[in-house]
Amino acid sequence: MTLLTFIKGRWKILTLFLLTTIIMLSLWPQDQLPPVPGSDKVHHLLAYTALMFPVALRKPKYWQLIGVLFILLSGIIELIQPYVHRYCDWRDWAANVTGVLCALLLAALFNRNTKGVAS
Repeated sequence: MTLLTFIKGRWKILTLFLLTTIIMLSLWPQDQLPPVPGSDKVHHLLAYTALMFPVALRKPKYWQLIGVLFILLSGIIELIQPYVHRYCDWRDWAANVTGVLCALLLAALFNRNTKGVAS
């Protein structure tokens, strides 16, 4: 079993796990989070790429709607953050949107390269 087959076969559980983790970390007070090396914007980009990738790879019936919902949810999270001692930053939202789009591109490349290969 390849990694891509694993992701496609377990896309729902992976997506729910990543979504829950992202929401929890996004709404946790910043002063209580451990320091993580790297840029905040890169963290956002990677988180939303990882979130959308299993969905984009598997392409369930409403995969486009799921992507739009992830983008809307990330904007709502940014609006809620000031109420949990965080900062609302439109650049974080832009990094999230970029992450969703990167996942779509990566999944399209992987799906195109594995077309015709048995899963």
